[in-house]
Amino acid sequence: MIIFHTIESIFSIVLMIITGYVLTGKGWFNEEASQLFSRIITNVALPTYMIWNLMNTFNKDGLLHLATGLIVPYSSMLVCYAVGYAVSKLLRVKSNRQGTFRSMFFVSNTIFIGLPVNLALFGEQSVPYVLLYYIANTSLFWTIGASGIRNDGASGKDKVSAIEVIKKVFSPPLLGFLLAMALILCDISLPQFILDTCKYLGSMTTPLSMLFIGIAIYGVKLSNIKVSKDMIAILLGRFVISPLIVMAITYAMPLPLLMKKVFIIQAMLPVMTQTSIVAKSYQGDAEYAAIMTTVTTIASIVVIPVYMLIFQYYF
Repeated sequence: MIIFHTIESIFSIVLMIITGYVLTGKGWFNEEASQLFSRIITNVALPTYMIWNLMNTFNKDGLLHLATGLIVPYSSMLVCYAVGYAVSKLLRVKSNRQGTFRSMFFVSNTIFIGLPVNLALFGEQSVPYVLLYYIANTSLFWTIGASGIRNDGASGKDKVSAIEVIKKVFSPPLLGFLLAMALILCDISLPQFILDTCKYLGSMTTPLSMLFIGIAIYGVKLSNIKVSKDMIAILLGRFVISPLIVMAITYAMPLPLLMKKVFIIQAMLPVMTQTSIVAKSYQGDAEYAAIMTTVTTIASIVVIPVYMLIFQYYF
């Protein structure tokens, strides 16, 4: 029954992605619409959703206990980065792709795909754990990951100020998370009409995220997708190595079962959408990143139900 529920949940997500893809083909959406959706999701929907969810889910004691789980995403992602670094050397990845390859190997799409998927699979109670992984994923991407991508392009020798890095790490979704934490720790309750507003605005997250992915997939020419050793390595990194590292780290740790499951799902998600954006801004191989984002997103539709089946025997 669990596997059928998982497949139904994934189909719901797939249908929304297909809707974005088809409407883009009909001319309803374009690159400007994609950028608009991204801004709404990042600056409005996600921050408000996090405020509403956390303040309806946690008290002070529960929040302090939640923070102990941060060690898992940080440690697992750093190990995965080390593996990706070694693999890039072993495969002799092109010099203008090495940083991009390593970034795609160890960070995942924790929000645009991760949040909707975990909501579909585990419900609202999974959101705090999604956000924990998101904190590690975001901070490591905009430091280690973005630094490597910058070295790929013509702007590789340009210095990036600490202020720029801090702005990227402390994005609106993370600020929403931190604001909710501060309110909870200070025992401050928001008026119900504000919480309701946050809930309604936050409910845009899943549909807009899926439409955004559909637009992105439409923008990649299938003729440009060719199987290569780089592609196989990224697929193994995203869907095998990264989740196995999380499984190994959490195996003997006294963490909530749902937290372990969410972390594993977060670890085996597609390539982070922002990878191609950063690669383009630093004059790196943005097409390479866009293709891998598309390939891993499509592949995840098949892989996620497999992991839900594994959960029945692993836990």
